[in-house]
Amino acid sequence: MAPTSTVQLPNGMTLTVTHIFGGLKFGINQLDIHHSSFPPGWTIVISTEDDDEPDEARSRPPSRGGGGLRMEVVDEKLRQHKNSHRFSKPTLRQDALFMSSISMPSSNDFKSGPSPTRHVALMLWATLYWYFTREEPNPHLATPQSALTPESGRPKADWRVYVKRAGILKGKNTLQKLERMGLIASEESFVGADTNLRNPEGWSEMFVSRRSFWQMDPKCYLFSMSPVNHSPFPAASPYPSRPGSPARDGTQSPRPDIGAVHVSEGVSAALASPGGPFQSGSHLPTYYPPPPPQYIFTNHVRHPLRPKPPRQGETFYIRHIPSVDQYLSFRVPSLSDRPVPETPQYGQASSPNFRNSVTGIQQTASASFATLPTLANFERSSDLDILHKWMNDPRVNAAWGVAGPKHTQEEFLRNGLSSGHSFPVFGCWDGKPFGYFEIYWVKEDRLGGLLGGNVGNYARGLHVLVGEQEFRGAHRVQIWLSALVHYCWLADYRTEEVMLEPRVDNEK
Repeated sequence: MAPTSTVQLPNGMTLTVTHIFGGLKFGINQLDIHHSSFPPGWTIVISTEDDDEPDEARSRPPSRGGGGLRMEVVDEKLRQHKNSHRFSKPTLRQDALFMSSISMPSSNDFKSGPSPTRHVALMLWATLYWYFTREEPNPHLATPQSALTPESGRPKADWRVYVKRAGILKGKNTLQKLERMGLIASEESFVGADTNLRNPEGWSEMFVSRRSFWQMDPKCYLFSMSPVNHSPFPAASPYPSRPGSPARDGTQSPRPDIGAVHVSEGVSAALASPGGPFQSGSHLPTYYPPPPPQYIFTNHVRHPLRPKPPRQGETFYIRHIPSVDQYLSFRVPSLSDRPVPETPQYGQASSPNFRNSVTGIQQTASASFATLPTLANFERSSDLDILHKWMNDPRVNAAWGVAGPKHTQEEFLRNGLSSGHSFPVFGCWDGKPFGYFEIYWVKEDRLGGLLGGNVGNYARGLHVLVGEQEFRGAHRVQIWLSALVHYCWLADYRTEEVMLEPRVDNEK
């Protein structure tokens, strides 16, 4: 394993991972830690363990009791201590870790999160993000029953890493809270008869599988403590969440102007206000589970009441793709004749200077970057101009049939933004739009009628096109298509199907 590696989190934060004796040191690559949700660093002890049970315990067959198949509980005397080895590369189910220490500076230099458990979950999530982006181990199991079977025919298992109740995670209720937050899990789904609250039974085999980890919405655990750039109520103010009380003359009482960020009025400021999927004025995670279902009828089809999609110009999904070393993001296009401001979400804000992905111009990041009239914003095109160019490409027009003057695409986009069961999406590489997509609910779409009503309440569908020639290719298609599906899973965990409806003459 390399002595030092870098991990880029979905919210733009960059961490340096250093291999040290007995574990890993995680450090934040950010000079200003006053508004950071991460401490300067933490240490993870990770090891690879060999489960060395004696033959008598390993070969004990399962017994039947209570009308079902039951695994016999192995006597603790037959268990042997696991042999731990230095971690070099991930294994399928033999790695275990715990958080041994956190580098906490003085309170003058670092403001801790409002919830210690959320803080621990934040660091553990970032650790797991690094772990599950390593090289995937061989998924085939080596069991006595399959010893003579070729490897391709052996059973497969989910990739797991175990989380030990040790170090920072040894707190009385720490693992219980992490389990209730959905970050860790256990196959021992019982209450337990042990009255020892300090070390209760059933918490020694906690784990996180890769399959479950990538279905967790990062907004459950990952949050930003940076000030809200486009809020008129600065983070330094004691009144960050509400305006002043009204005065007798109908105006608001004045508030002290403590480092306020003055934003520009108009469309650009409004479009930039969402601030990305991880922006949190309360410094807490921004994810909330789906609400209880309510049902309505659309064109005689009964379906759940749908949540409102993201706003125009809002970035609702972002992830760093190591294979191309770029950030992939999805945002809603805008009808404005101005270019949508590019918020510094792509690992740019952590460094004082970065090169703009669209213009190639070296720029300096600042708190009000998204609203300042920079040269990059003047040279960038509006979303309507981009869509007009794409739809008039003969290759695209052959499938979509929306070629024509600019008002044709404007009407097309307006209809998409007004739809009650779908919404338009721009895909971007490092902030540069490359494709147009539509995400829709299948049940009330015409596709649902063609399927004879045999459609789940939360099935999603996709319409896709790539407009920029430089971003075409099978490798990139696999990336952004899987990311679109990933978003559908994250948007509502009740979604079980994501459908595509390619034309019959589509040779790809």
